[in-house]
Formats: sequence, C-alpha cells, structure tokens
Amino acid sequence: MTMTNVSGPETPAIVAEDVRKAERTDRVVGTIQRQGALAVLVVVVLIALATFPNFRSFDNAATILVAAAPPMLIALGMTFVIITGGIDLSVGSLYVLGGVLAAWASQYGILAAFLLPLAVCGAIGLVNGLLIAYTRMAPFIVTLAALLGARGLMRAISAEGSNTYLVQDDTFRKLGNGSFLNIGYQVWLVAGLVVIGMVVLARTRFGASVYSVGGSEDAASLMGVPVRRTKVWVYVLSGLLAGLAGAINAAKLGSGVTVLGTGMELDAIAAVVIGGTLLTGGAGTIAGTIAGVLLLGVIQNLINQVGNLNSNWQQVISGAFLALVVVAQTYLVRLRRVT
Repeated sequence: MTMTNVSGPETPAIVAEDVRKAERTDRVVGTIQRQGALAVLVVVVLIALATFPNFRSFDNAATILVAAAPPMLIALGMTFVIITGGIDLSVGSLYVLGGVLAAWASQYGILAAFLLPLAVCGAIGLVNGLLIAYTRMAPFIVTLAALLGARGLMRAISAEGSNTYLVQDDTFRKLGNGSFLNIGYQVWLVAGLVVIGMVVLARTRFGASVYSVGGSEDAASLMGVPVRRTKVWVYVLSGLLAGLAGAINAAKLGSGVTVLGTGMELDAIAAVVIGGTLLTGGAGTIAGTIAGVLLLGVIQNLINQVGNLNSNWQQVISGAFLALVVVAQTYLVRLRRVT
C-alpha cells in the first residue's frame, strides 16, 4: 500500500498563510497604537455634539483650540523627548518661568518678550541634555532637579510670587488676544510649529536619529547615529517650546502669573502617551500627540459644559485614560512580539 505525502506541498502554503496573518496582525496593532487616540477623540466629539448644544458653536471650538495651544507646544517637545526614551519633568516650571520672563521683558518690546524666555528656558534644557547625554544620569533625576531650580528662579524673580509683572507691549498683548478668521493668533502660531515638528520628525535625519536612539542606543551608535548630540537637542527643544508656551500664555493673560504650571509636565506626558507614543521610546507620532492634547481639552470643555462638576475631575479622567492606554500599549507590544 502506497501512502501519499500531502504535507510537503501544503507546508509552504501554510507558512505563507501564517506570515500573512502575522503581517495583518502587526498592521492592525500598529494602526491602533497610532490612531487609537484619534478614534476616541472622534467618538467623544460626536457624543458631545449630540448631547450639549453649546458645544456645537464655532466660538466653543475656538475656545478649545486657544486653551490647547500652550499645552500643545509643551507636548510637542515632550514627544521628541519620550521617543528617545527620556522624560522631561521640568517643562511645567519652565512654562511658568517663561511667562514671568516674557511679561517682565515686554517693557523692552515684543522681540525681548520672546527672546528672553527662549534663551533662559533653552539654556536650562541644554543643561538637562548635557547632563543626561554625557554623564548618563537618569532623565527623571536631572529634570526633577531642573523643575525645582526653574521654579526657584521664578520665585526669586517675582519676590516669592508677590510681584506680578504686567505685559506692557501692545503688540505682544495683541498676539495673545487677537485673532485671524476668528481663530486666535497663538493657535496659528502653534499650528505652524506643529507642522514643522511633524516634518522634522518624519522627514529629516534628526527625526530618524530620534527614533533610532529610542529604539536602541547601542544599535544607533553602531549605525553612526550621534546619540549624545540627539539627546542634547531634544531637551533643548523641549525647553525652548516650554518657554515659548509660557510667553504666549503671558501675552494672553496680560501678565506673568506665578501660580501656573503645576502639574503641566504630567498633563503633557499623559497627552503624549495617550497619543500612542511608547514610554519606552522608539515609537510615536506628533499626529497622535495632537489627538491626545485635543482629547484632554475636549474632556475639560465637557466638564465645564456640565457645570456641576469640579475641574479636578479632568485630572481623574486623564489619569484613567492614561492607565488604560499604558495597559493597552503593553498588551499590544506583547501581541506584536508574539506574532
């Protein structure tokens, strides 16, 4: 009796099918990681449109965008930092420091109001980057020290917060409160910087270096990627954007308010992670960060629409979202490794 061997011809077909299934799974998982925040944002907005009549107005949408402008700048810089596998806890203090410096410098004109906070906050970011890149100190410790130092510098400048500097330049103040097509100037400014950030991250050698460093520093070094220089620059960028966010917020408020910025670093981290950037580094997009910032902004707006909820509930909801996203990311990463 002869036996026909059917396993031989079928084996390549089975292997090919397994490969196709693994590729499909990988694509689906990758899409969820990149677009999950956007999908949730769309669902929340649709529910809000159906539930709250005031949410449907153009003025309300413009209000959400204006409120999201400074956090978006901070989260933009944080995206670069986290993709490299780092963290920057100093941005909240740099934000308030930038606002105080901008308000004080506005007496010398709009150029000084921008240059002073950019110079000081950028310099602090440079120190952070140098310490992290060349001494291999933990980013958590370095930026925590910078958080305390920047907050102390702000208190020294403002006499323990008792002095509130008013914005004295009309052009600078108009930047914070004027609008084009009924959308605030600061929103247009932030939108332009976000587009530049997207191009830099996705289309330049520096952006490729950021991803390489976050994926594996050792592998990046072997490929000739300037690991130390890349780390330094992402922290400089984070400091610059935090200082700029403080400056445009000072222009909006008309003064350098000294009680702001507490917890903004955590909000920025939450927005970036909710947007799909891995805390372990090596993966993430600015588009996802935009969705994360807008999602948190819409949630805050909805809490205001309800009226009888304390604004602290926004932090509760943000924390819940963050926990769910981190759990989901952990599961998705494991799923991709298995396939």
